[in-house]
Amino acid sequence: MRQEQSVNKVSTKKFPQRQCVGCGEIKNKKEMIRILRTPEGEFLLDVTGRKNGRGAYCCPSAECLKKAIRSKGLERSFKMAIPKEVYEKLEKEMEQSG
Repeated sequence: MRQEQSVNKVSTKKFPQRQCVGCGEIKNKKEMIRILRTPEGEFLLDVTGRKNGRGAYCCPSAECLKKAIRSKGLERSFKMAIPKEVYEKLEKEMEQSG
């Protein structure tokens, strides 16, 4: 009886899910771009998702980044005000990577 139960179970691998700070959609972590604040206070795009620091996730589109800027989603995630220069830098990096 025990063997029959394990045969009927379908094993599906679960993938980590993250919510976009721009559009609010929940997607697989690998489909998104991580915006990172390093311990030194610098903001970067972390394409690998492995760098140390506080991260927020955004869809890989310029529209979602613009929504995150307008709605102050990044400021909420990092719990601090973000200078305009940082947003401009992130937009340029996203254009180059995408």
